[in-house]
Amino acid sequence: MEKNATANDSALLQASDGVYKPLFFRIYKEEDRQLFLKLQETVKDLVIYDQILSQLHEYVKICYLTKLKPGDDLQPFVNGLLGNRTQEEYGVWVYYPWSKRLVHLLDEEEFVALRTSRNTYKITPEERELLRSKKIGVIGLSVGQSIAITLAMERVCGALHLADFDKIELSNMNRLNVGVQDIGLNKAVLAARKIAELDPFLDVLCFEEGITAQNLDAFFLENGKIDILVEECDGIDVKISSRLKARELGVPVVMDTNDRGMLDIERFDLEPGRAIFHGSIDEGMNTEKLKGLTNEEKIVILGKIFDLSKISGRMKHSLGEMNKTINAWPQLASSVVLGGAMVTDTCRRILLSEIHRSGRYYIDFNDLIN
Repeated sequence: MEKNATANDSALLQASDGVYKPLFFRIYKEEDRQLFLKLQETVKDLVIYDQILSQLHEYVKICYLTKLKPGDDLQPFVNGLLGNRTQEEYGVWVYYPWSKRLVHLLDEEEFVALRTSRNTYKITPEERELLRSKKIGVIGLSVGQSIAITLAMERVCGALHLADFDKIELSNMNRLNVGVQDIGLNKAVLAARKIAELDPFLDVLCFEEGITAQNLDAFFLENGKIDILVEECDGIDVKISSRLKARELGVPVVMDTNDRGMLDIERFDLEPGRAIFHGSIDEGMNTEKLKGLTNEEKIVILGKIFDLSKISGRMKHSLGEMNKTINAWPQLASSVVLGGAMVTDTCRRILLSEIHRSGRYYIDFNDLIN
């Protein structure tokens, strides 16, 4: 849910590393106006962005498309939208504590209609409203960052649960859309901030400790059950435990592996007895014993999950170099971005009942273009 400012809200003054939700001020309400004025008085180096008139012009154009002719004066239509409010009072002011930016926006319904207007009719208005009611959980916000942001950009859902315990490191920056100033920040929090800056009305909940036995239920069920799990984490124990929970709750799972464009779909919602990972591993493994495995031990299990005979030649070579010349398996930005597109498209079509089957699929450009 969006967070309204309150008189005792410390986020008005500063942002801790864990803050990722913006604050909302509807200054046609007196209480919000007073807090809005307090914000401007107390926050040093506050940067204000007010492009509401541009947004109103755009909104008029989509609302009165058939009534407008080239060169028409838009102000009468804008005045009709404003009603008895001033331009400053119209819409909502959104404050981002981590950047000290205060931005004037159309309020939620108008904002969503305008921001998604160029999706129409690849996504119909009726589908847009259906997708707004959906929630997607993403575990692993390294590869998953591209997925989460693309889901938000296309507005495939109205809410997201993001889980990752890890922090941004310099070596992550070959594939993550981050800046050097983000080093040391939790990956889930950073993704949530980027989403809030794209669309502050999306409901995002972060699990900064990653997925644990203690919070697994909350990740799936808090504020309503997630509709799809996107699993992109490194921990084999979490890969298994999250799928077992997804199957128990009837939640479909989608996973991209960013090698050869491999995409997994497991429709536990339609196949409640389906074996996890398409039956490639023993489900009876003790997940506690899978924590803290060495890379060599992980490769043995991952080899069963991903079928080493089908991975790319360069990945096979890389696995042979683990702990010799490299200390982690490689991931390329182009593959990660492709995964964001594939998973987003797949999640949208699952939620719109256009995909009904499980399976493993490849979009391998080496096969398509050589």
